[in-house]
Amino acid sequence: MFARILGGLRRLFHPSAAAGHADAERPRGSASAAAPEASEAPQGATTMSSKITSIADVRRHFLNNKRPIYFISATNFNLLGIGDWVGNFRHINYIDCFDRRQRNVFVPREKFPRDFEGIEDINNYLLEHKEVIDFIQSRAQGDDAGIATFLMFDEHTEEVCEQLGLKIAFPPAALRSRMDNKIETVRIGNKAGVPSVPNVLAKVGSYQELLEVSRELGTDLVVQTAYGDSGHTTFFIASEEDYYKVAEEIEAEPEVKIMKRINCRGSAIEACATRSGTVVGPLMTELVGFKSLTPYKGGWCGNEMFAGAFSQTVRDKAREYTFKFGEALREEGYRGYFELDFLIDMDGGEVYLGELNPRVTGASSLTNVAAFAHSDIPLFLFHLLEFSELDFDLDIAEINERWSHPESIDSWSQLVIKHTEESVDLLTAAPASGVWRMEQDGRIAYDHYDSHPHAAENEHEAFFLRISGEGDFRYEGADLGILITRGRLMDDDFQLTERARAWIEGIRGEYAGQPLQDPVVEEVAVSHAIGGGNFKIL
Repeated sequence: MFARILGGLRRLFHPSAAAGHADAERPRGSASAAAPEASEAPQGATTMSSKITSIADVRRHFLNNKRPIYFISATNFNLLGIGDWVGNFRHINYIDCFDRRQRNVFVPREKFPRDFEGIEDINNYLLEHKEVIDFIQSRAQGDDAGIATFLMFDEHTEEVCEQLGLKIAFPPAALRSRMDNKIETVRIGNKAGVPSVPNVLAKVGSYQELLEVSRELGTDLVVQTAYGDSGHTTFFIASEEDYYKVAEEIEAEPEVKIMKRINCRGSAIEACATRSGTVVGPLMTELVGFKSLTPYKGGWCGNEMFAGAFSQTVRDKAREYTFKFGEALREEGYRGYFELDFLIDMDGGEVYLGELNPRVTGASSLTNVAAFAHSDIPLFLFHLLEFSELDFDLDIAEINERWSHPESIDSWSQLVIKHTEESVDLLTAAPASGVWRMEQDGRIAYDHYDSHPHAAENEHEAFFLRISGEGDFRYEGADLGILITRGRLMDDDFQLTERARAWIEGIRGEYAGQPLQDPVVEEVAVSHAIGGGNFKIL
């Protein structure tokens, strides 16, 4: 029995499944994100004595950057293509999505069995890995190891980065955690004049208490806990039976958000709070709860960027609210990249604040590749500029005005494809990352390798980023991969198009797995799987 369990672990952590290595090679059109003041600039770093006052200044600064900048995360998904803009930019990842073909992605070859409880654990594991430490030290400039950016990090991450000489280009973890609290988001929004869906904030100890505190909201309710992915911590309660299924999770919380259930569409908008003001990106539609993509009701499973998805009135209102919220975040001491979820009431047309993500997010992959980003600079470069300590003064109002025009927004869509069945197996085949092409009959085929969504030139092509590969366990909720393509994947009724369904079926058909016969091995597989359905890695 022990031999079988050990064999399962060896397969899970076998280097061929997830390990990769990248030599230091300058990516296409590189640039840097966070440089110190000129008086403190390490040898070889770009310095600039004059104030940055234009997008051209920002672009030139980052293209000429020499200071090492890292995105440390499970995968490089969130910041795809940023290396084209930032010199000396590298990804340090746990999962190698590119079979060691992508030169600005570093993945340690040797893996050690670990139970991860969150993406913070993955990042701390990476930062304490000898191969990663050696890689960072080999590129350091004296005592300056460079700049670290993350999807998620905690206080331990901060301690390790300080020991390594890495500067974290984000507000402190404690502040980010406070901002990430859904209850706190409501309060900040109320202060900023950004309304939430009619709600109450209260401690709940029973179904009767829930009805009592929310009597003005009706009996069809949505309850959210303060932290967690919406797919796991948003509960739809219309009856006592619904309540008892999740009573333990609700009653364990000191306070929950109780909302009236409305007929709404989810949307997302990313922004960056800088000392010159808040830069606001476009409003994107969210794909939520599609059973062909995710097993989680209310779970995020993609985005669509399409200027006509909502009326100009709705788009303008969402942008106005995002700017107000960004300015309120600045007053709270938070600066840098953030994302807001909005709920668009399809009956009354109201725009309601959903939640705040004080970080880069799964939507960042679209925000930073759209036409407006390439005509100016990606939104993430404003974040890097904010933490660069450079002297800058940009006309944020002018940038926001330009980015608000529909002609600045080309159409992109992405699908986050999870394993939706209640089964566990060992993958024996998986599709490669790169550009795939769809034929007239809906069949798909691998076309060529690339690492950037822009390589998909038309709506018949798509860029696929593989997450789960051969030798990995496939379990309910496991992220199989992300597909990004030009054009829409939802219709005007916010349902998946035939093209979307064909892509989903085609990608799923490229995976094959070997069933696990031993229930003990199956249990070990799920407990050691990345994410395990309990936290999202994207």
